[in-house]
Amino acid sequence: MSDTTLLLGGRIYSPADADATAMAVTQGTITWVGSDKVGRALHPDAEVVDLQGAFVAPAFVDSHVHATSTGLLVNGLDLTGCASLTEFLHALRDYVEEYPGAVVWGHGWDETWWPERRPPTREEIDKAAGGAPVYLSRIDVHSALVSTSLIDRAPMAKEAEGWSDSGPLTRVAHHHVRRAAREALSTQQRREAQLAFLRHAASQGVACVHECAGPDISGADDLTSLLELSGQGGLPEVIGYWGELGALEQARQLGVRGLAGDLFVDGAIGSRTAALREPYADDPTTAGALYLDAQQIAEHLVACTKAGLQAGFHVIGDAAVAEVCAGFRQAAEVVGTPALASMRHRVEHLEMVNPQQAAELAGYGVVASMQPQFDAAWGGPDQMYARRLGPERGTQLNPFAKLAASGVTLAFGSDTPVTPVDPWGAVRAAVYHRTEGFGISPRAAFVAHTRGGWRAAGVDDGLTGMLVPGAPATYAVWDVDELVVAAPDSRVQRWSTDPRSGVPPLPDLAPGTRLPRCLRTVLRGQTIYTREPEDDDLVG
Repeated sequence: MSDTTLLLGGRIYSPADADATAMAVTQGTITWVGSDKVGRALHPDAEVVDLQGAFVAPAFVDSHVHATSTGLLVNGLDLTGCASLTEFLHALRDYVEEYPGAVVWGHGWDETWWPERRPPTREEIDKAAGGAPVYLSRIDVHSALVSTSLIDRAPMAKEAEGWSDSGPLTRVAHHHVRRAAREALSTQQRREAQLAFLRHAASQGVACVHECAGPDISGADDLTSLLELSGQGGLPEVIGYWGELGALEQARQLGVRGLAGDLFVDGAIGSRTAALREPYADDPTTAGALYLDAQQIAEHLVACTKAGLQAGFHVIGDAAVAEVCAGFRQAAEVVGTPALASMRHRVEHLEMVNPQQAAELAGYGVVASMQPQFDAAWGGPDQMYARRLGPERGTQLNPFAKLAASGVTLAFGSDTPVTPVDPWGAVRAAVYHRTEGFGISPRAAFVAHTRGGWRAAGVDDGLTGMLVPGAPATYAVWDVDELVVAAPDSRVQRWSTDPRSGVPPLPDLAPGTRLPRCLRTVLRGQTIYTREPEDDDLVG
């Protein structure tokens, strides 16, 4: 039996041949791309796969995920669809009735969408939960509503920064109650959640995810368990990051790519914990929280650079971005700019960055791990960013075009469960940014969600993330309505009108069009997902 598989009768997204309809794979490596007729002649004994017109492209990489938290929502309390405070409380009450005696782990409430414009009080939570321990993270996961019985398991929260007698908990108090909720999970619950997440990611054409773990997020045991599943039994690859200052020995023990990911310089805009230069427009009493200063950032960068590890930081607000830039400048004085740039250190989110800061970060070789669906959910002149920051500041977030023009490497992801694993939706959001001039071309957005993710993890061999001979056979097969040729300036032409353009076509991403549906996901030649008829009924 031949060890070569020949894919025929499709549309192959390959820079090696813009008109390719066929691709050969041998022992997990792409060995040829071209036309059907030539493919049959060159590989007469190959196992043939008839694509039936499907679109084949590099598989996606999600550069920022929280696997267990996302997987828990399969059987947990998903609050993302709640449209009011009343609906939220009914959902909580119904869940407790369905799962009596269980710790309630939920996520996704967003009071900015509700007519009441306020979260429930702890008294309301306790009444709806009937005494059950409850942990319900806000959509941005930087604050949470909890019940009194959960607080009883984390009494230190009452003395910590971010404590509230009746409202959501933030900052250190939030970390205490989150840890208590996490420790209440069984090993089986955690493993089931991780498997559910990884299988779902594969069903969305994702072959690799970057888990952003840390002591205040998921714990070392959780990360170790997840890394054990990486690429095993038909699952996506998992690249781990641990967000803790100076934890070099911990990094070695865990086998992570870097001390990066959600190492918090600040919080989130929705929870009013992102660090701002000027106070929040809808609450002038606060300008957010700054958890790390420039000196701490610099010391971490120096330590990681000398140890050959990626460093990285969660940074959203403009004050936090300024602190990170200052930290890089201080670190460069110690180890030199070339040494910093060689490590491809990361920043997660990087939402409130100006052109000068973008250029500076590009000079240090920084990779920006960003989430385009943040803009789709909260951008524009009348959504959450504008309400929290005012329209002038609130419409200037996530400037993908400015970052790309400055030379910053972009890597796209979801930050799931904050936004769903929906890579084509993220590509669309990056192209059709809510602020004019901030979006990028479809090709640039697609590269950021494929090859950019590999580069963010230090894989930059010139082949991975593309369908060219010699590259790993990591790809996804898609059912697509229509393909278009995307020019660098974001204008598009219908593929059918110009098949000789020399530019590989991408799916039509215009708002209102149907996004591609994943038929198969392959990681280094191993199929990790095949669509079954019943998958059409899945929600997620």
